[in-house]
Amino acid sequence: MSSALARRLLDRPLSRDDAVALLTAEGAELEALLAAAAALRDAGKGRVVTYSRKVFIPLTNLCRDSCGYCTFVRRPGEPGARTLEPEEVLAIARAGAAAGCKEALFSLGDKPERRYPTYRAWLAARGYRSTIEYLAAMCRLVLEETGLLPHANPGALTADEIALLRDVNVSMGMMLESTSERLLARGQAHWASPDKVPAVRLATLRAAGEQRVAFTTGILIGIGETPAERVDALLAIRDLHARYGHIQEVIIQNFRAKPDIRMRAWPEPSVLDMVRTIAVARLLLGPTMNIQAPPNLMPDAYPRYLAAGLNDWGGISPVTRDYINPEAPWPTLAALARATAAAGFTLRERLAIYPEYVRERPEFIPASLRARVARWTDADGLVPDEPARK
Repeated sequence: MSSALARRLLDRPLSRDDAVALLTAEGAELEALLAAAAALRDAGKGRVVTYSRKVFIPLTNLCRDSCGYCTFVRRPGEPGARTLEPEEVLAIARAGAAAGCKEALFSLGDKPERRYPTYRAWLAARGYRSTIEYLAAMCRLVLEETGLLPHANPGALTADEIALLRDVNVSMGMMLESTSERLLARGQAHWASPDKVPAVRLATLRAAGEQRVAFTTGILIGIGETPAERVDALLAIRDLHARYGHIQEVIIQNFRAKPDIRMRAWPEPSVLDMVRTIAVARLLLGPTMNIQAPPNLMPDAYPRYLAAGLNDWGGISPVTRDYINPEAPWPTLAALARATAAAGFTLRERLAIYPEYVRERPEFIPASLRARVARWTDADGLVPDEPARK
């Protein structure tokens, strides 16, 4: 029965209603869902699973939003509130370069200068009108001084801000998280968070497509969305990618409860929730989409994620912690390679831009970065094999 169901899932496009129903699949239906997703992944990606060796640069943890699940953000004057000076940015980047990293992931809050006059004055004293101007300058500094390829993840962006960042970033990213307007209400995950308005996030994705920026996005599950709203977010991503071809990766990320967040008593998604969502994403997004789930958030779930159609582990840092989920250490690259091989796959390193863009779509790579990308990649668009570092 499950084999017949799997063939049916592969033989016709998955409807919205079917996708919603499959998010609660059990028994033979669940087996069929996983088999179909894995077959689709194998058809498009083979048995190679990728990752990027990165260094994590938390440029500022100030933000004008107040998301209920965020432990990263601080307000000016609070313990731990910090914006990195250029020499601090360079020190982190140089440590990453020494450890073999090739990606400099810049993570930061959304537009804190619009909320905090003291931070606006901090920027002005250094000659910057906005956080995005400062980010662009720091991306250029890292690029020129260390050779690492920046990947900026600064939240919602206007078309002008994307244009400012494009030439100094090999790719960019912003989690869509959800298209649910309900989550903006008082008491919900995105209350008092103007940059999490779905229309604002979707406009950023659209502007990135119009400017041919290879873009990473994804959904955050378990923050109060319904199964239908989860599917709607995936469909919105699919529609934008169908128009522009720029979504290089879709992340399925699970909410993690933490003691210092507003949603600290909120239930976390189970492994089964994650597995179903990864598989449904694969069926909705197709064989060629890169689908990732962070390995440090559910380290016991590697085989099940792979069985559900995943083909990428995302950025792994041998130098810096995950500042968004500081309680969850990265796996070592050697351990990740062993777990991937045990499931019948080969782990390969990629850059912060995916191999299909390297091989086939050079217009998505800024002209000033193409030679550097070419030096770091082989004919497959991946980083040539080398012994895994710890």
